[in-house]
Amino acid sequence: MTGGVGRPRFAPQWLALRERADAAARAPELLRPLRDWSPALDPDRMPDPDGLVIRDLGCGTGSMGRWLAVRLPGPQHWILQDHDPVMLSRAATRMPSTAADGRPVTAVAVLGDLAALTASALADTSLVTASALLDLLTREELERVAAACTAARCPALFALSVTGRVELTPHDPLDAEIAAAFNAHQRRTDGGRRLLGPDAVPAAVEAFERRGATVVTQASPWRLGGPECALTEQWLRGWVSAARAQRPGLAPATDAYLRRRLEACAAGELGVAVHHTDLLALPGPYGAEAGTGG
Repeated sequence: MTGGVGRPRFAPQWLALRERADAAARAPELLRPLRDWSPALDPDRMPDPDGLVIRDLGCGTGSMGRWLAVRLPGPQHWILQDHDPVMLSRAATRMPSTAADGRPVTAVAVLGDLAALTASALADTSLVTASALLDLLTREELERVAAACTAARCPALFALSVTGRVELTPHDPLDAEIAAAFNAHQRRTDGGRRLLGPDAVPAAVEAFERRGATVVTQASPWRLGGPECALTEQWLRGWVSAARAQRPGLAPATDAYLRRRLEACAAGELGVAVHHTDLLALPGPYGAEAGTGG
């Protein structure tokens, strides 16, 4: 998510660096219940001749679209929505041109805010998507998204929401203290907005289920280290920096900690699992008892 008053901004270089890890982490298992719920999304059935309309919220440079468009059948029209016009222009020009079955994919960039997301705006939308977004929302913003999607009977696929759990190998005594400070930073009040951070997934499950949706979740951890050394280094620096910002008293101890961890990373001796959850919300019941189909 980029731009907007009070909202975090991410550099295109960071988004490019993490794209391969994001793609490897996202949960393709959630596409099966999505396809079951909507025949138009199932490659084993006849695609919707009118095509799919997919709205990507907080699209950044468009990595979610590049990952998902080639996994769905039929003609697709993507609405790429973000606050940053530079990011939007990159996203629109880098979308795949064909879907899983070779049908055309088109995209349009829309400069916009979640405040504009309403059920009427989603009236002709086949699917709402977002990646690494939920933890950057407030509870009020999340409620708005859930209300719009369920009222429009539009499924929503949210990838890569942080859970607050990080595992580093080998273990260091400071790991837990830095993780706790980082998680508190993720829940901070920023520009008057109280961010959900690691509480985003349970809050989203509750918000959608309260409105009658069926919610399916799947673990989607980053596995860093080895060939991902550049990403691991940048993640480490950001992780420690956020922890220090939340608890300045950690600074003296984390200087040596960061140096040790970066040396281990450069030597190929550091493994990191950053845990995320992917979430699929289907409006209404789903499964054998309810039948399928939207």
